[in-house]
Amino acid sequence: MGKTAADQIAEMMIDAGIKRVYGVVGDSINPIVDAIRRTDGKLRWVHCRNEEVGAFAAGADALLSGQIAACAGSCGPGNLHLIQGLYNSHRNAAPVFAIAGQVPTRFLGTQYFQETHPERIFRDCSYYCEAAYTAVQATTMSRLAIQTAITKSGVGMVCIPGDTLAQPAASDLPTHLFSTNPPRIRPTDGDLNKLAEIINSARRPVIFGGEGCRGARDQVLALSQKLNAPVGFSYRAKDILEAENPNAVGMTGLAGWGGLQHGLDKCDVLIMLGTDFPYVDFIPKQPKIVQVDSDPSHLGRRAPLELGLCGHVAETLDALLPRIKSRGGDRGFFDEVLVTHQNAMKHMQTYVENGGSDGKLRPEQVGDAVNRLCAADSIIIADTGMCVVWAAQHLKMRVGQRVITSFNHGTMANAMPDAIGAQMAFPNRQVIAFCGDGGLSMLLGDLLTIISEKLPIKIIVFNNSTLGMVRLEIMVGGYPFWGTENQNPDFSAVARAMGFHAERVERKADLAPAMERFFAQPGPALLDVTTDPNALSTPPKSTYEEARGFALAMTKMVMDHRGDQVFELVKDNIRGMI
Repeated sequence: MGKTAADQIAEMMIDAGIKRVYGVVGDSINPIVDAIRRTDGKLRWVHCRNEEVGAFAAGADALLSGQIAACAGSCGPGNLHLIQGLYNSHRNAAPVFAIAGQVPTRFLGTQYFQETHPERIFRDCSYYCEAAYTAVQATTMSRLAIQTAITKSGVGMVCIPGDTLAQPAASDLPTHLFSTNPPRIRPTDGDLNKLAEIINSARRPVIFGGEGCRGARDQVLALSQKLNAPVGFSYRAKDILEAENPNAVGMTGLAGWGGLQHGLDKCDVLIMLGTDFPYVDFIPKQPKIVQVDSDPSHLGRRAPLELGLCGHVAETLDALLPRIKSRGGDRGFFDEVLVTHQNAMKHMQTYVENGGSDGKLRPEQVGDAVNRLCAADSIIIADTGMCVVWAAQHLKMRVGQRVITSFNHGTMANAMPDAIGAQMAFPNRQVIAFCGDGGLSMLLGDLLTIISEKLPIKIIVFNNSTLGMVRLEIMVGGYPFWGTENQNPDFSAVARAMGFHAERVERKADLAPAMERFFAQPGPALLDVTTDPNALSTPPKSTYEEARGFALAMTKMVMDHRGDQVFELVKDNIRGMI
C-alpha cells in the first residue's frame, strides 16, 4: 500500500509536535485513524466516548503543555459534537488542530446521509477552517491549519472527505519547518517614557494582571514592590500572581474575593497588564488607566485609557522598570488595601469553620480541604458555575500549581474532559476536577475514558442537587428560583460500577478522612460530596439593581407560600456571623 494523503497529514502532525489526537473512530476518518495506528507510537489516538470530550481534552492538553494538540470527528454528527469543545479551546487561546470528516465527494451537495457543511459551521470558533477535496488540498490546508493554530493560539480546522484522505499522497509539495516561536515585542522608548511618567505620578497605584503575565511573574512582582502597589489578578492569572506574593489582594468579578475591589475603587492609576478582563462593571471609571497587551485589538476594548501600549508584559516591564521611581516608605494606600484584604479573608473563613445548618457540608469546606491536601504541583480544573467560585476563593496557589476553567466560553461540563487532556499531557502530576453535579451529568459516559486510559484523575463532585449559579442568577434577576433542581444518582455508586475508587460524603465529620483516602489512591478516584444547596457567594461589588432583584425574588417566594425555603436560605448564610 502506497503513502496516502492521510499518511502525509499524520507525518505533518508529528513534525508540528502533536503527540495526541482525541476523538471517536468513524467511517469518514478511518484513513487518518489508520495512519495514526501506523506511526509506531509517535502519535497516540485517545479514544473518547463523545467527540465533545475529545475537543475539550485536546484544548486542555494544549493550554497546559503549551504545545499543539489535535482532535477529530467523523462526518455529520461526529464532527458536530466537536463544536462545544472547540469553542472552549478557541476562546481559551489553546492551539488545537481539528479534522472534520466529510461524506464521499461524489455525494456532496445531494443531501446525502449525514451530510453537513462543517467548513461553514466551525468558522466562528476557528482561525482557519477550509474544505479539501484533493490530496494536494488536504495536505496544503492541513499545514496551514496547523501553522495558524500555533501562531494565533486557537483552532485550525480542515474538513476532508474520507475518500480524499485515502487518495495517493500528493507529490512535489513545498515543505518547511513549522514556526513555533512567535516574535516578542515591546513598546518604543518614547511610549515607555510616557507610561513611566503616568505611573510615577500615581499616589494610589493598583496592578491588575492577566494571562499575559505568564512568563512575567518576576517582573510584575518587581514593579509591585517598587511602587508599593497591591496586585490583583484575573482568574487566568491566579496561578501566576497569587503564590508567594505578599502584595496579592485577590480577584474581582463574579468570582471575586479579597481586597482588590477596594483597591480598584480607591486607586488613582490602574495598571492593566496582559488582561482583557470582560466584566466592565467591576473596572473603575475614575482613575487613569494604562494597559499593556500583546494584542493591540485588546487596548481600550473594556475601558477608556490614558495610555495603551502594544507589547509582551515581560519585555515591556524589563524596559520599564529602570524608568520607575521607588516609592520607598510610602505605604499608606497599600497597607489600607492589605487590611481590607485580610478582613475579607477572615470573613470567608467563617463558612469553612462553621459550615451549614444541621451539620450540612458547605462547599467552602470542600475547597478548603482540597487546598490543604492537594499536591504542590497539582493541576486543578473547575466546572463553570459555583465550582469556579469555590476554586477561586478557597484554593491558595503554590508556585508550580495550575488552575484552569472555561475562561471565556463559560460552558458547563468542562472540568472532567479537561482533566483527561491535562492528565494525558502530564501523566506524573496530580490532576483534580471540581465537577458540578449538573456539569458531570452532561458527559458522564466519559468517566469510562478515564478508566480505559488508566488515568489517575481525582474527581470531586459538588453535589447540591441544583444548578447553583443559575439559581443565584435567577434570584438576582428578581425571579423566584424554579426549574433548577437536579435529580441525581449516587455518583459514587455509578463511578464504582465503572471501576473508580469512589465514596459519598454527606457530613462534615466524614470529609477529611474520606478526602485523605481519596488522594491516597494511585488510580482514578471520585468523591461525591453532598453540599448545602443554600450556600451563596456574592461578588465583591453589587449594584442596586442586583440587591433589589434579590429582595424582590425573596418577597415573591414568600407570597408563593415558599417562606420555608427563604428561611433556610437566610439561616444557612448567616450561620457563624451572628
